[in-house]
Amino acid sequence: MFAPDFCTIMKVAKTLADFESARKSLGDKKVGFVPTMGALHEGHASLIRRAVAECDAVVVSDFVNPTQFNNKTDFETYPRILDQDCAFVEALGAAILFAPRVEDIYPAGTDYNKKVFDLGGLDLYGEGPRRPGHFNGMAQVVTRLFDIVRPDRAYFGEKDFQQLAIIEYFVKNLHYPIEIVRCPIARAEDGLALSSRNKLLTPARRAAAPHIYASIMKTRDMVGKMPVSEAIRKTVELIDAQPELKTEYVEIINSLNLRPVSDWNEAEHLRLTCAVYAGDVRLIDNIELK
Repeated sequence: MFAPDFCTIMKVAKTLADFESARKSLGDKKVGFVPTMGALHEGHASLIRRAVAECDAVVVSDFVNPTQFNNKTDFETYPRILDQDCAFVEALGAAILFAPRVEDIYPAGTDYNKKVFDLGGLDLYGEGPRRPGHFNGMAQVVTRLFDIVRPDRAYFGEKDFQQLAIIEYFVKNLHYPIEIVRCPIARAEDGLALSSRNKLLTPARRAAAPHIYASIMKTRDMVGKMPVSEAIRKTVELIDAQPELKTEYVEIINSLNLRPVSDWNEAEHLRLTCAVYAGDVRLIDNIELK
């Protein structure tokens, strides 16, 4: 374990040049990296705390990536609170907060925002068909940030389970010398998976949202007791019984290749994934089934 130096004032880099100067100051320290899109919350804090505990210095990025939004309105309404994020990250002991401009990540005359990645077919299920281009845009920004930050370890939460599996795939495929650290889903006391989008919920919809987790937890009692298709149908019914919620999808997948299964014995490790609308706010969640 590494003891963070809280006496060191965190550097805030808002340009690529500023970041390069700050990164150089870290020398040969073991660097942990937590990439975020800002609007930070306790879920991010859990990743940053772990990185601080396990690394010599931690870099946190704060960048709302335009190439992974297939919905323009979602991009425009995504919460942006950089000043609050700076104070939040500094209190946790990070060494650098990198809040770049779009032109730093995707400079004119380069093809960073046009690259097409081999995602191993892991984008063909779940969020992939429902958010065209999302995972390729995510790969564009993550690889770009990896090239800039040059971390030894990068920390990602399991709330975005499919994203995490895809990152692990292309890190291995592209031979990045980076250890990807999986971190468990952080939840509010009422069970709601923590997300920056939760800030967009009205009070009534915030009160209704924990019903998602309560409903999918009941699916565990259905494993092996009825067909997979019936368990999915019942889970959707449970979620949609809350008037403020509307299920987009529930899938039961093989945790290793992300493919939906039709039989409980199809895979040794199964996970339930879902997306649910609370009004116009789209929430995702997942739990391990076996």
